Amino acid sequence: MKQTKKSVSVVVLSVSFFCNNLRHDYVIGNSGAGNNWAKGHYTEGAELVEQVIDRVRNESESCDCLQGFQLVHSLGGGTGSGMGTLIINKIQEEYPDRIMNSFSIMPSPKVSDTVVEPYNATLSMHQLLENTDETFCIDNEALYDICFRTLKLTTPTYRDLNHLVSMTMSGVTTSLRFPGQLNADLRKLAVNMVPFPRLHFFMPGFAPLTARGSQQYRALTVPELTQQMFDARNMMTACDPRRGRYLTVAAVFRGRMSTKEVDEQMLAIQQKNSNLFVDWIPHNVKVAVCDIPPCGLKMSATFIGNNTAIQEIFRRLGEQFSLMFRRKAFLHWYTGEGMDEMEFTEAENNLNDLVSEYQQYQDAAVEMDGDEGEEEEEVPFSRPAAKVQPQMEVRLETVTEISGEAVDK
Repeated sequence: MKQTKKSVSVVVLSVSFFCNNLRHDYVIGNSGAGNNWAKGHYTEGAELVEQVIDRVRNESESCDCLQGFQLVHSLGGGTGSGMGTLIINKIQEEYPDRIMNSFSIMPSPKVSDTVVEPYNATLSMHQLLENTDETFCIDNEALYDICFRTLKLTTPTYRDLNHLVSMTMSGVTTSLRFPGQLNADLRKLAVNMVPFPRLHFFMPGFAPLTARGSQQYRALTVPELTQQMFDARNMMTACDPRRGRYLTVAAVFRGRMSTKEVDEQMLAIQQKNSNLFVDWIPHNVKVAVCDIPPCGLKMSATFIGNNTAIQEIFRRLGEQFSLMFRRKAFLHWYTGEGMDEMEFTEAENNLNDLVSEYQQYQDAAVEMDGDEGEEEEEVPFSRPAAKVQPQMEVRLETVTEISGEAVDK
């Protein structure tokens, strides 16, 4: 899902139903944003955005039941980050009651394609916080790790990476397209996955992920899918879920299977790893079962996790942003496009607040336990008697002092 800068073609937008021939829906720009968020959001992108919204409007009007929108973009460059967030803003203005999903390619921890990536990604996050309902965070480094370690591919291509992302995207919208025993559309997903409006950043995963040579030896069962789905190595986001806690989880199973077995396996993994789930949301797993498996598989599962460990990505991004912004490095390229330094400061503060919120809800259970302990200590009956006695002593001393003064006089 990486953007190439040879020819900038904008808008990978899908509106509930897909057409085979989408040539009339492409919008082509002659000049790119040059890795500059301000160009994509304010100048070059602003010239194209009305054409984009017009195409979106045409597709939306042909829908029988418009569920929402999905936008796939990268946060490191200028077009995907700057113009991508501008498109989201415009769609939200025009369709405020529809669900807005984004599949956002996040900056990788070690590999970086552009120097100004922290600026572009932080400014994009500032917009995504306010204008999306669900954001699926994906990064190329995690996808490469899956290809190397799990799929045993020696030279993975972008096609391999895109296939992983497309399988996840297909799983998210599968209930819109196929019949099933338990359905979960985009709105149901948002209602069950987002406990607080700002905490809508998910880490996706997919199962089964098996090397091509060993596929025939691996049994596809519900327990196997469940175990692999929660495996940290299969996450498409470069953060370890074991360092945080799950606020909510959604699992979309596809294929012929018993819903009873699915429920039992999901309950078993919650009980076995209870320390990985927050205890102040009692039933924090949403399950959907679709009867139609993906092409070439008997059954599969799509994983969507809202885990507090995702703050690692935002914290790392904030630190890189601060290092450059402190020296005002590269800032003239952005202010030259009409941006103000205050926008950078607001974006940085917003990102830091998001990290603090994730940490707050990760530690919420610990604070509650501490409050309960203090309340329990006040229950014993010996305490009130101990409190009354010092009051009596104070009164006696006061009387003694007054009488002494009276004698002196």
